[in-house]
Amino acid sequence: MNTKPQVLVIDDDAVVGRSFDRVLTEKGYEVSTVRSGEEALETINNAEFDVVFTDIRMPGMDGLEVAERIKARCPWTPVVVITGYGTPDNEARASVLGVNGFVHKPLTPEIIESVTLKALDDSEKVQERSINTATAIEAEVSVVEEMRTLRKVSKFAKNIGLFFASPFIALGYVIALPLVGFYMFAKLGFEAYQKKRNST
Repeated sequence: MNTKPQVLVIDDDAVVGRSFDRVLTEKGYEVSTVRSGEEALETINNAEFDVVFTDIRMPGMDGLEVAERIKARCPWTPVVVITGYGTPDNEARASVLGVNGFVHKPLTPEIIESVTLKALDDSEKVQERSINTATAIEAEVSVVEEMRTLRKVSKFAKNIGLFFASPFIALGYVIALPLVGFYMFAKLGFEAYQKKRNST
């Protein structure tokens, strides 16, 4: 199993690809380079990458279209746009697509390394937040399921209790009814006696 971070560089300028390869390979990354968006999408179908760099101006698909398609397939993969033509419109469109940032030409080894590290760090934070959110949702669902189970058990226990108690309740009525009847009869008799006594 390859544990090296996998980097894909998409640029029709071979010099840019070689620059990334030289700088990042020395730092322990494994770098793949392609010359077009179409080739990049084919490569991504056959491999997973930890970070993708794409030039913004290339023959065929431009970098933002490539980024959009990569994000549609691999939403958690950080994509960084390489450009010598940064404009507010391009950056606004890239932000909507979920692009992780821009790196401007000319590139230096320090820029290549720092941007790669930042993209990977951002990706780890996003994944960690996603895991935490998923864990919280799972815990909440578990609590709801436990409450439902407890309600079912409580209802079942109540029904069982009533089933076993019903003979005793009936017996209580059987015993209590004559006593109540006797009390009412005695009360009526006493009231009649009082009325008769008062009238004489």
